[in-house]
Amino acid sequence: MRIGIDLGGTKIAGIALDERGATRAEQRVATPRDDYAGTLGAIADLVASLERAAGCAGTVGIGMPGAVSPRTGLVKNANSVWLNGQPFAGDLERVLRRPVRVENDANCLAVSEAVDGAGAGLGTVWALILGTGVGSGIAIAGRALSGRGRIAGEWGHNPLPAPRDDERPGPACYCGRYGCLETWVSGPGLAADHARRTGTPIGGEAVIAALRAGDPAADATIARYLDRLGRGIAQGINLIDPDIVVIGGGLSRVPEILAGLPERVAPHVFSDAFDTPIVASRHGDASGVRGAAWLWNDGPAGLPGA
Repeated sequence: MRIGIDLGGTKIAGIALDERGATRAEQRVATPRDDYAGTLGAIADLVASLERAAGCAGTVGIGMPGAVSPRTGLVKNANSVWLNGQPFAGDLERVLRRPVRVENDANCLAVSEAVDGAGAGLGTVWALILGTGVGSGIAIAGRALSGRGRIAGEWGHNPLPAPRDDERPGPACYCGRYGCLETWVSGPGLAADHARRTGTPIGGEAVIAALRAGDPAADATIARYLDRLGRGIAQGINLIDPDIVVIGGGLSRVPEILAGLPERVAPHVFSDAFDTPIVASRHGDASGVRGAAWLWNDGPAGLPGA
């Protein structure tokens, strides 16, 4: 059995999968925010509860924001900032009393969709998370591409490509820079852009509702959003030329966004044609936690049960 844990900023999701990918048990608990020791304890309790429900022990894979530095063994780049600078992987192995595999949460999304999701059977899967934050992960032959510094796929903290004058220097990002893609194409970034243009501070879901009600200001906001997202996706396609782009996160559930993307991406792709599929994740909100479980997929790449 494979156990996957998806450590988010507000919740920790857990799943137990059998050798063919069927769910044996799944649970979720609240994340003890700003409490490192509490986070370790919550994960240990969740693993134990999943094993009781499934009736057997399993390997454990963890998807988390940020990454474990190969230089120091400490967490870096996590927007759940209480993890940064901590020996997270080693501490988890100590409290769980077994080896664990830890990957960036966007890489887990990519693995999930490559193994038995929307990108099953394809060579290179590029997965984007568009939600409260923005990230991406890459899976090649069903396995995560982490990179030398464990930053492969850190798309959200690149600057918006080809910025116009009114997009410079861009909004401030928590990382200390300005104009990161996350500040433009996350859910909060969408809402903030609408507020700047209209003077009306409403959430991203309210902007979508206004769009569907025929509000011209919301229509303009979504047009700007798609233009920026299209530029950002094209930049990634030009770099890695994936077989498919899979989108997860809350904004992946907005059909108007998915439908409008290909025509916004195509003009910026350096090729004579653009036909790369851009699709929603097959496993939806469960993709990250399933991908964490599949981190222990050591047989023939991309095959469940290997």
